[in-house]
Amino acid sequence: MNLASAIKISNKAKASSATHTHADKRLKMLEATIKRYQYQQDALIEILHKAQELFGYLDNDVLIYVAHNLKLPPSRVYGVATFYHLFSLAPSGVHTCVVCTGTACYVKGAQAILANVEKSTRIHAGETSADGQISLLTARCLGACGIAPAVVFDGTVLGNQTPESVCDRIKGWLQDGSS
Repeated sequence: MNLASAIKISNKAKASSATHTHADKRLKMLEATIKRYQYQQDALIEILHKAQELFGYLDNDVLIYVAHNLKLPPSRVYGVATFYHLFSLAPSGVHTCVVCTGTACYVKGAQAILANVEKSTRIHAGETSADGQISLLTARCLGACGIAPAVVFDGTVLGNQTPESVCDRIKGWLQDGSS
């Protein structure tokens, strides 16, 4: 698949012409990354990582583009993208809340935090709100057991959280965009 074909695929998305120009640059950068790895199939994870960095997530068109350029079956590329937790197949929200559900956090109330957040945001773990403002995720362990229960707000780990403190933080995001 050449760049022109990939751009046609990209143009299927509903977007303005300004967005298409931006998408073209991202595809060129992805193509450069694939060339840097000399089209090696063993570099799939690194290439997917770069694709997600460029596009924010891995949509089907990007997965097919990578598969075609590495001469891999799309099912293998999709399998790798869905196996590793660091890859996302859907756009993330403006804000991200990750609740640790590791043993220490679980014992100290992570489930209550998660249930309260799900109730207040009306989304479940692994989902993004309909308005695209909040993504709610869980992690098996953040490695912050000493400050359990821990929650990551937009990349910042906070410990000793309560259902109320987490929901207050999220309400702040929704009301005025504060952290």
